[in-house]
Formats: sequence, structure tokens, C-alpha cells
Amino acid sequence: MTEPGQAKDFLSQMILIREFETIAEGLTLRGKVPGGMHNSSGQEAVAVGVMAALKDEDAIASTHRSHHHSIARGMSTQSMMAELFTKSTGCSRGRGGSMHLVDLSRNYFGGNGIVGAGVSIAMGLALGIHILKKNSIAVGFMGDGAINTGRTWESINMAVIWNLPLLIVIDNNQYAVETFMDRVTGGKDFVARAKSFGMSAEVIDGQNVEEVYEATARARERILAGEGPQLINAVTYRYFGHNVGEVGKYRTQEEISDWKSNKDPIDNWISNLLAKKMITEDEISEIRENAKLEIGKAVEFAEASPFPDTNTVADDVDSGSLLRQL
Repeated sequence: MTEPGQAKDFLSQMILIREFETIAEGLTLRGKVPGGMHNSSGQEAVAVGVMAALKDEDAIASTHRSHHHSIARGMSTQSMMAELFTKSTGCSRGRGGSMHLVDLSRNYFGGNGIVGAGVSIAMGLALGIHILKKNSIAVGFMGDGAINTGRTWESINMAVIWNLPLLIVIDNNQYAVETFMDRVTGGKDFVARAKSFGMSAEVIDGQNVEEVYEATARARERILAGEGPQLINAVTYRYFGHNVGEVGKYRTQEEISDWKSNKDPIDNWISNLLAKKMITEDEISEIRENAKLEIGKAVEFAEASPFPDTNTVADDVDSGSLLRQL
């Protein structure tokens, strides 16, 4: 059972992520966020549970939907919001926007817009860790849509035959843009497909932050014990469209409402903590207020920050600098 302090921290992080996404969505609709964004509301428990089980030395590669991963890894919400605004104070100096949030000081190699690339990048990081004989792992997040891309399985195959310290986490919100995954996935079973490549894999409830945390901790232990790469299929749900502004007609309102009402990771975690008397209503209110204050300050920071100087456009264009972070 999670300790009271950690349990409250899980809640604080999930609420902070939800507040960030809520405010960022509104700002995007108002035209403040160039290029749009991908809202992760509903998927908070996957990010928070995974990151809590990792160590500082572990390396992480994310996806196009990466806000929740970034906050859970400890990135500054101010630098994140400034990056969404494409300001020079952003984590990528305003060059990347929403899909390119990165913090190399935290071994967080960030998101990107290529489906399945998080797995490929993490496989490369795992190879580096293996060559350097470090006591750490690499984690590659992927969405369910990446389950049917070639680069995903090429990377998995290499990780298996070389016994690399790689953990793959499927942030499985069940829809690849507008397509329900069962309709386009042969065999329909992600875990069985991973096992056919010779890797250990399991499916978990991605709405239960404690279950995510425990599964990640187990997988990390197995990897460091030399048992090879691992895969976790965390079943979750996104409350909003694939991207902000999407007019979605592929899901029923009843389905969305059911997930929000009965399977929300924040509400269910609050109910769990209250039932076990691990938190009070006043503490919950304080956590929510602190999240509002932090995101409010992040927006103020982004608004007040300057846009990048065009004379610096070629600065830091050095792929070798990424490799040296290991």
C-alpha cells in the first residue's frame, strides 16, 4: 500500500496535470498556443504512476501527447507553458511547441510528432545505457496507435535480441485519432503480440495510479535483474479529442460520460484516500487551489516572456549533445 505522503503526492500531481490541460485547452482555442495541442485529461494516472516508480538516472522518451508525462517527471510548468506559447523562455526555447517538451537535466528526452518514435528513441537510449554499463533503464511511451507501426516492432525486436534495459509503456486510450483500436489490430491483444517477440508484458488498469506505480516498479526490477525488456499496456481514456478543436463523432457521449463519471483517475483516488482516512477535504481543497495558483503563474510567465530572437535559430542544433547526456 502506498504511504500517505506518496499517496497525497500522486493526487497533487494528477490535479496539477488536469489543471494545466484545462487551462492550456482554453488558451489554444483562443489562439494563444500556435499549432494546437493534444489534451491528456483522463490519462493522468499513467504518467504519475510510471514516473514515481522511476529513478533520476532513468531515461525517458515520450509521445506527441506528452504534457502529463512532462509534469509527472518534474518539469517546470512555467517553462512548459512558455514553450506552448513558443516563447524564448520555453523548455525548447520556443522552437518546438506543445509536442517538443524536453528537459535533459531530468533525463527526459521529451515528445515528438512521429507515431511510435518514443519507442525507437528509448531503444537507442537503452542501447547507450547497456554499452556504458549503467544501472538504469530507458522508458519509451507510445500511444495505442503505434501498435501497428513498423518502427515499434523493429525497435522491440532489437531490444529483445540484445537484451536491452527497455520498458515500453502503452498509454492506451483506445483510439488512434478517430479509430477504435480493436477494429484495426490483428489479434486485438497487445500483450500477446509483445510476448510473441519474446518479451514480458502485462495489461493493467491505467486509471489506477497505485496499480500503475506497482507494475512499473516490478518491470524496472525485472529489467535490472537481467530479465530483458518489458511492456506495460496501461488501459486509459482521453476525455477530449485527439487534438484541441476536433469535432469528434466516433465516440458516443454516453461512453465519454461513463469514463468521466465512473473511471476518473482523480475522483477514484480521492475516494480511495478518503475511505482510508489518508486525506481530508480541506487538504484536497488546498491541493486544488495550489494547482490553480501554479498554473496561473505559468500563464503569466508565458504571457510576459519574449519571442525567440531569429538570430539564434541555429543555436544548439547539435544531435551529439543529446547523446552526451547519458
